[in-house]
Amino acid sequence: MGVSVKTLGIDRLDVDERLALVEEIWATICVDTKAFPLTDGQRAELDRRVADDDAFPDDVVPWDEVKASVRSRLGR
Repeated sequence: MGVSVKTLGIDRLDVDERLALVEEIWATICVDTKAFPLTDGQRAELDRRVADDDAFPDDVVPWDEVKASVRSRLGR
């Protein structure tokens, strides 16, 4: 039998424990940056976005406004 939620006993964890486990697993994946190489275009776009953020640090929209806008467009 292969590795699964059941065979590892993860299904017996409560939601908070499962979320914590997901975060831990994701952190171990993110450490291996060589497994996810960026294309030149992706790297250039990230560099452009960082430069834009550095140049205009106050050009942001608060999360509450973003949520309200989305809910308004969805009619909720």
